[in-house]
Amino acid sequence: MKTYYYVHTGHRIGLDRFRRAAAVLSCLDKDITLLCSDFRIAQEARHFGIDKAVGIDVVRNIANIAQKGDQLILDSAEVNPIMLEDMKNFFSKLYVMENDEIVIADKYFEQKEKSVKISYFFGDDDYEKDLMKQLSFVKDLNPHLQLGYYYFLDYEDELQATFENCFEFEDYDDMIMQSEILITASPQAVLESLAAGGKPVYIQRADYTQDFNEKFQELNIPIVIGYDKNKLNETINHINEINYGKIASDCNKFAGFLKENLIL
Repeated sequence: MKTYYYVHTGHRIGLDRFRRAAAVLSCLDKDITLLCSDFRIAQEARHFGIDKAVGIDVVRNIANIAQKGDQLILDSAEVNPIMLEDMKNFFSKLYVMENDEIVIADKYFEQKEKSVKISYFFGDDDYEKDLMKQLSFVKDLNPHLQLGYYYFLDYEDELQATFENCFEFEDYDDMIMQSEILITASPQAVLESLAAGGKPVYIQRADYTQDFNEKFQELNIPIVIGYDKNKLNETINHINEINYGKIASDCNKFAGFLKENLIL
């Protein structure tokens, strides 16, 4: 019996679920194969500490890799009720990640000097090049820019020529740890920034989930809807007055929960 972890990734949805999967797997010292709906990130998974990763294109292809009776951790919003019932019958154990499940790798709780005043991470995906279209939203703040994974090559060059300072995709961890203020549309980046002692500001993109908004409100994380420049500037100007909530380092606790619910 083998254990698989399927995560929905791609150039239209970014890597938030993948980053969460990397956090979970970092706490599970077990032989688990990560299945990604994108072949490209599967090839890069080793740089996230993931030894086994396979690109399978679409969620239905899980059955082409797994065998009946195997176990699956499922992190995706693709699955309809009929498909989910089929999975329950196919796998001996099935755990479905909640859309707003919070799992943060322990490494982000290490407190480091905040040498960067403001960083901006639009997200790992920007297929419509909205970041450049809405440049005035953050340009006056002169932030460091975190480049995403699914950006076009010529687009990266254009962005690097526009922003004075940029973090490459491989520098993501440094960006999280070094940024005092992080403006981002990535829910996972918000949580990691908060864990690292930063002051995140969440930008609610129209094409991104709102599943985390309630928890962000509980943690006093400011939310800016769309590209409301006035709201963003007001938030930045008063950010030292915000009493951010604390987030716990419970990756190992969640890993223990999975071990209890699966045969690991």
